[in-house]
Amino acid sequence: MASAAEQLAANFNFGNLGKAHELRHRIFFTLGALIVARLGSYIPMPGIDPAALALQVQQQGTGLLDVFNTLSGGAVGRMAIFALGIMPYISASIIIQLMTTVFPELETLKKEGEAGRKILNQYTRYGTVGLAMVQAYGIAIGLEHWGHAVINPGFFFRFSAMITLTGGTILLMWIGEQITSRGVGNGISLIIFAGIVARFPALIGQGLESARTGATNPLLLLAFAFFAVLLVLFIVFMERAQRRLFVTYPKRQVGNKVYGGESSHLPIKLNVSGVIPPIFASSILLLPTTVASFNAQNLSGWLHTMVTYLSRGQPLYLILYALLIFFFAFFYTSIVFPPDETAENLKKYGGVFPGIRPGKKSAQFIDYTVTRVTVIGACYLAFVCLIPEFMFYKYNVSFSLGGTSILIVVSVTMDTVAQIQSHLIAQQYEGLIKKSKLRGARK
Repeated sequence: MASAAEQLAANFNFGNLGKAHELRHRIFFTLGALIVARLGSYIPMPGIDPAALALQVQQQGTGLLDVFNTLSGGAVGRMAIFALGIMPYISASIIIQLMTTVFPELETLKKEGEAGRKILNQYTRYGTVGLAMVQAYGIAIGLEHWGHAVINPGFFFRFSAMITLTGGTILLMWIGEQITSRGVGNGISLIIFAGIVARFPALIGQGLESARTGATNPLLLLAFAFFAVLLVLFIVFMERAQRRLFVTYPKRQVGNKVYGGESSHLPIKLNVSGVIPPIFASSILLLPTTVASFNAQNLSGWLHTMVTYLSRGQPLYLILYALLIFFFAFFYTSIVFPPDETAENLKKYGGVFPGIRPGKKSAQFIDYTVTRVTVIGACYLAFVCLIPEFMFYKYNVSFSLGGTSILIVVSVTMDTVAQIQSHLIAQQYEGLIKKSKLRGARK
């Protein structure tokens, strides 16, 4: 017999969206906020020569700039006020998570619930401002030495660049937080999602134009499109994959009532670390080549050889890319899913694994399981990210619709759709119960 949740899901449909007024307002608010975020990526930073900047980006935009340009939706190529994007906030969040494992004070705040989470979020905002100012100053210095992109180099340009780019990051951070609290989905992820999706029409148009002019074989283009569809299906399957650990709760008697005795599962996602490993791995690998491109004329022989071997598509680059993905997958998983803390929470609520003692033994069992699952997840991430790089090396075609971009788009889409379904089920709960004719439902 189908469970109550299965009956509710069977009678669920998106036609209820027209009746869910609050959810509709949330969706409209999210769309409006994303439009504002996209408009900011077209407002140029003061003191920049757009023509000279576009020429330099076209010549040297295949390294780290290309990664950041993709994540910011083209804002880096235009050097807009949102050129830094939301990356300083993500970096600050990871730094705060690392610090909670080092400093006992921050670890205590993490365990205090909602009050502690608010304080940690405030620290993350402060860290975002600091990182954004440092990165903005570095960008200003780099632009001054990058052709004739800056009209009037000097202190005033650097100061205005720091204020403009830092202010843009703070505004994006605020928009992301508003989407999370008043809209649908994770605001930070949706901003990155919107930036990547905004570039899809232009990339598809470039591919079609290249096929029309004969620069690219049309059959090869169709093969890439077919591979992109298969890649999406594969990512959806892997992102939904879980390893469930059976957990039982013993019975306990309080007065004349008996509680507990249920069984449940502890779900462990196959890819706990998400898209963080490929983003950080590509950023670290492309940093040397990007810095070298600013001063390509003054490179010595061995530096030029090293930069050549670390170029995108080269065998050494692919090997190091895979190794860094594995490293960050294990590293970030250990941060977001600590076995000791998980075992302690299970012990607190009386949950035990069959045949395993609570406490240290349970932590070792969780660690053993998570390690094996992370190996599979890291292999999956390496496969998804390395196949497009191999295509770039094999066919000399930038497969921009694959790898990290599709991974981010699919993951954010699945998360947002799941939240929309949760809102619909919560708002239409009584109607769904009547339609399902559940046992015990009143007429």
